[in-house]
Formats: sequence, C-alpha cells, structure tokens
Amino acid sequence: MVDTLTPVLSAIWDTRKSWTLKTYEQHDGYQALRQALRTPRSELVDAVKASGLRGRGGAGFPTGMKWGFLPPDDGLPRYLVVNADESEPGTCKDTPLMLANPHVLIEGVIISAYAIGAARAFVYLRGEELHVYRRLLKAVADARAAGYIGNDILGSGFDLDVVVHAGAGAYICGEETALLDSLEGRRGQPRLKPPFPAVAGLYARPTVVNNVESIASVPSIVRNGAEWFAGMGTEKSKGYGLFSVSGHVKHPGQYEAPLGITMRQLLELAGGMREGSTLKFWTPGGSSTPLFTAEHLDVPLDFESTAAAGSMLGTRALQMFDQTTSVVRAVLRWTEFYAHESCGKCTPCREGTYWMVQILRRLEAGKGTEEDIDTLLDTCDNILGRSFCALGDGATSPITSAVKYFREEFVAGTRTPARELFPYRASTVFAATGAATEPAGMA
Repeated sequence: MVDTLTPVLSAIWDTRKSWTLKTYEQHDGYQALRQALRTPRSELVDAVKASGLRGRGGAGFPTGMKWGFLPPDDGLPRYLVVNADESEPGTCKDTPLMLANPHVLIEGVIISAYAIGAARAFVYLRGEELHVYRRLLKAVADARAAGYIGNDILGSGFDLDVVVHAGAGAYICGEETALLDSLEGRRGQPRLKPPFPAVAGLYARPTVVNNVESIASVPSIVRNGAEWFAGMGTEKSKGYGLFSVSGHVKHPGQYEAPLGITMRQLLELAGGMREGSTLKFWTPGGSSTPLFTAEHLDVPLDFESTAAAGSMLGTRALQMFDQTTSVVRAVLRWTEFYAHESCGKCTPCREGTYWMVQILRRLEAGKGTEEDIDTLLDTCDNILGRSFCALGDGATSPITSAVKYFREEFVAGTRTPARELFPYRASTVFAATGAATEPAGMA
C-alpha cells in the first residue's frame, strides 16, 4: 500500500459532526484568522505567492499573483467571489469539502478578503445542492454569532459581510465572468476580456474570483507557513490537493495527496480496478480534459507533467473506465451535456456541439460512416480556439483524444451499435437490484 496521503482539508472529515463550529474550533479552527488579522495585508499576499498555491478550479493560475493584480485601494468597494459552482461531470471535490467542513472555507474567505481589502465576499453555489446551501448558511450564521464575520472582527477594525448565493444551475456560470453576470442578476454569459475581473469585475469593481479549494487552502498556509506548503508537491506545482477517484474502482472517493502523485499510486490506494476488469481509459481532470489510457498511469499528476503528456490536470476528477465501457458512448454523453449547457453566445460552440452530438449518436447506434469520423474531427478543429470561453474547447478534448486512442471503436460504430459491442449491464458501476438496467428503447 502506498502511503502518500496528506490529510489537511480532509483532516477532520471523519470526526463526529465535523461541519459544526464547535468541532472546527476544537481542531484549531479560526486560529489562522487571529494570526492573519495581526499581519499586514501585503505580507499575507506575499505569503500566498511564496507558497506557490495555484488555482484549484482547473486553470492552475497562481493565486497570490491573481490577488496582486488588484489595483491600489481607492477607498471604493472591492470584492472576493468564491466559485462554488461545481458542475462538470466527474468533478466532485468541492461539494464534500463544503459538506464535511464548511468552516475551513469560511475562515479562508475571511482571511482572503482581509488580505485583498474586501468588505464583502460572495460564495456562488450551484443551486441544486440544497443540502450544501443550508450547511453553508448555517456555518456563516454561526461564524457571525461568534464574531468572526461582521463589524470589527475580533477587535481588528476589519469589517466583512459574507453572502452565500445559490445560482439557478447553469454550467456556464462556472466561468468566472459568467458567474459575475449571474451574481449581478443577469443571464450568465461570458464577458469579453479585457477588462479582467481584477480591474472591472462584480459591479464593475476590482474583484478576485477563486475556487473553493483554493480559498480553503489559505488557513493552512497562514497557520503553517508558506515553506510548509511549498515543501509538498513538485517544483512548479506545489502543495496538496483533493483527487476525486470514481468509476470502475473498488474504493471510489476523495484522496488528499501532494500534487505529483501518479494515477498508479492513487489506483492502489483505491484498491485497484473492480474484480475481473482492466483499465481502458481515464480522465485526469474531468470530462473536459483529453483522455488518458493505461500507458499514462505513471504520469505525475501535476500541471506541467499532465500537460506534457497531452492532457490537463483540471479539477483532478479521475474517472476510471474498464474494458466494458464504450468510449463512443461515454464521449457522446459528455458531449450531450456540453451541447445542453452551451450558453449560445458564440456560433462555434452553439452550433458545433449540436452537430457533434448528431454525429456521435449515429456512431453509437452503428449507423455512422467513416466520413462522419473525419467530420467530427473537423468540427472539433473549428471549435477549438474559436469559442468565446473554454466550454467549447473543453467539449472537443474528449472527442479528439478518444479518436486518437480508440479510432477502431469509432470505425466499428459504422457497422455495429455500441449496445451490442458493450452491453449496458456489463459497464454499470452498481449491481442491478431487479430493475432493468437497459435505458428505455435501448434493449
């Protein structure tokens, strides 16, 4: 068994009532806040820069550098916005974090808002997650009652209001500028950049937008020091992170480890593939990243190594698929999601994702042609780099990589339906309980 786990964010998840303020305080909760409020703001920003913390939402942009982009304080409002709109298929790290320990996020919000000089912070949450929404509201209320939020926090003279906002469930609102439009009460659509949010963000004021895990990592950096955080991970991808392992493995779940761990190590920690199965393909960073195969098991899961191998670290959503899975079917389901969630603002994404779904459906049904495969790749080429935001680019990634590694399956889709080559019952993750496992009309 590989012993490379570094429980920091997940350290108290197995504690009784881990989500309560009492439990959090019993495990040194809000001590980092007390330390931060005695520290000059510029030193906090420098500490986050020195730690090497990079955005944990997928892009991997240095967090401290993003904070440093804010213009000098002009006495007018500036904002901190936490992107908790976790929506991509397979991505499931922020939700359990907010459920099991919401106060580590709240403490991170307060420290980060203090560091950048923001008097109001927003947590933008996916609205369907009602259970998370209620837990965050309770955590904010308890923190306010304890004096951690409000006026003159802990006698420091710093005032902060924290607002938990539930969105209406649009994947596009995970894009930071679409999120800001939604917060302002408008339809969530990406904005043209520049200006960037650091200059003109929420209500046209300087705004920092960070992922849940990024902000939740701040208290540990303040408490233990930048060198401690930088001592984990790799040279350019420092620190720890939550790796979400799901699919055809024996023990799916969240594994917190230093960046640079390999999928082979994580797979061993997860008990390996399920009985009688072998790994066929997997996603290193969620459904919008190029697929990997068994030959990539030893690629270090850091930003640089993953990119060098032809994919992206993304949100570290490690979906594992065995030999029973149709890659055509899997890619179709993801593409249907992206076509549905496209905001429609730009033509390449709006039209391209629609037509990719039509082609993939033909190939899944065994009614495609070899020309369809070329048209599919040509459509991807016309979307990549030409859409308004990253949704279009992300929609092409699983398709182009799937054709690269499994072209023979796409060719087979010109003759035989995927349901015959890869029966649904064989690839289901959970055992049938008497109900039919074939989708309606697919038997």
